[in-house]
Amino acid sequence: MATNEKIVAEDLHSGEGSPTPAYGESAPAHRTWKTRAIDSFRRDPNTSSTPRQAIGADGKAFDLEGAAQRTAESPLSRKLKGRHLQMIAIGGSIGTGLFVGSGKALSSGGPASLLIAFALIGMMLYCTVHALGEMAVLFPVAGSFSAYSTRFLDPAWGFAMGWNYAMQWLVVLPLEIVAASITVNYWNREINNAAWVTLFLLLILSINMFGVRGYGEAEFVFAIIKVIAVIGFIILGIVINVGGAPNGEYLGGRYWRTPGAFVSGFKGLCSVFVTAAFAFAGTELVGLAAAETANPRKSLPTAVKQVFWRITLFYLVSLTLIGLVVSSDNPRLLGGQSSADATASPFVIAINDAGIKGLDSVMNVVIMIAVLSVGNSSVYGSSRTLAALAEQGQAPRILAYIDRKGRPIVAIALASAIGFLSYIAATPKQGEAFTWMLALSGLSSIFTWGSICLAHVRFRQGWKRQGHTLDELAFRSQPGVIGSWLGFGFNVLVLVAQFWIGFAPVGYAEETTADLVKGFFEVYLAFPIVILFYVPYKLWYRTPFIRSADMDLQTGIRELNLAELLAEERAERASWPAWKRWYKVVC
Repeated sequence: MATNEKIVAEDLHSGEGSPTPAYGESAPAHRTWKTRAIDSFRRDPNTSSTPRQAIGADGKAFDLEGAAQRTAESPLSRKLKGRHLQMIAIGGSIGTGLFVGSGKALSSGGPASLLIAFALIGMMLYCTVHALGEMAVLFPVAGSFSAYSTRFLDPAWGFAMGWNYAMQWLVVLPLEIVAASITVNYWNREINNAAWVTLFLLLILSINMFGVRGYGEAEFVFAIIKVIAVIGFIILGIVINVGGAPNGEYLGGRYWRTPGAFVSGFKGLCSVFVTAAFAFAGTELVGLAAAETANPRKSLPTAVKQVFWRITLFYLVSLTLIGLVVSSDNPRLLGGQSSADATASPFVIAINDAGIKGLDSVMNVVIMIAVLSVGNSSVYGSSRTLAALAEQGQAPRILAYIDRKGRPIVAIALASAIGFLSYIAATPKQGEAFTWMLALSGLSSIFTWGSICLAHVRFRQGWKRQGHTLDELAFRSQPGVIGSWLGFGFNVLVLVAQFWIGFAPVGYAEETTADLVKGFFEVYLAFPIVILFYVPYKLWYRTPFIRSADMDLQTGIRELNLAELLAEERAERASWPAWKRWYKVVC
């Protein structure tokens, strides 16, 4: 008997005889890297294509329960860690809106309007992100906020919000790649922009082919660079203001007195509101990433709380200094070719006016990195939203294809294909084409944030109606329902302000009717597009407004023993010293 076992063992070791392993054992798989690479693109064996959403007699009823189930069971890879989420939250929306767009806002409204508008929009975003965090910690599902609109508001509105958000990021990719190529013109205008477009497009697509881990690591590095740059400028701005720059000139509050704290009165303030809202775009990505986070219940609350510090430190402090060291009537603030032109950046203007050599190029590099970061996020945001829409039957089913590495590979391919529109940069029509592409995404964030706040209000009503208490929530929004109502109201006010600015812009009396109509649709095109998505879908599927008693508050919760886990964590927190409890409240 022993001899026979020895012969079998030798045969298996030498590769001869039967290769079948014994029960409970496994044979080593020797596959080449080419085979592994090809297999990684095959469909995840744990998922299946989305079935048709045709139930009921007329074949047009929306399967609300099935949609919730599929977004909850999405096979997206869950490889994001806490540090990734924290840097996405801290540096996610520090981009050209702060580095360049703030210059136009300073010129339009003055330093006081700049500070007031960004502070108020920052308060609104604080309420919005906390509302999103509460829902995303409990339901870390694919699609995040569009899925919450479907589940807590109306499936038709979820459809409109999903496509609105996907379109926003789909057009942002070519816009940002062209913007990145323009930043290179700061040093060299001889090389054709198409060459830089190719380089930057390949870089962004390569990052996203590494899946969510690649996106997380890239954003981690990008965010660190942006945060260091902002902190460095805050220190530099203080030095410049008190006269420590090479030119030795003391500024103090000179530019608040002349040309003044406000420009163009209340209308100037409203125009800065719009710019401020666009500058914060991308903040909500931290909620979208919850579905691909290893432990969102632990990681997401910390990331959400840090949004407050990003708004306070990186935006308000840096913009206060911008208003002190750059005059609102500086003609260079309006001299940029694009939203990423460093020559129009108040950060670069402050450095040049202070007589500091070489540092303007460093800031231009930071602007280029910020642009590439937004481009990277655009592929991530659009592909995940499209995949979630397909999972719910609200987009072509092929977009729900997720490979064995957890990548929505077809949706990534679609986003990448639209990225090739970047080559319009090499044509004479680039300005007109990109103006209308930007108009498509202009108000998208406002609709997204407003829907998040309203979905949170409805979620809380359903939570209470179905007999649950707030103690059962793993993470609770600090501003609560009142904060969500406040955030929703602010979003409506921004829409109203944008309508007013589009209908009667500053200096409208000097413009022709054709110019006014064109200008209105350039800033308000997203509104009719959202309506065109919502109304036909609503009429075709006859979707209901979700009542509190009918809301699905179970599907998508990862921890089945959530009550026991929360009890253990609260007992642990009770043993912490007072300083640590206070620290965890704000961080």
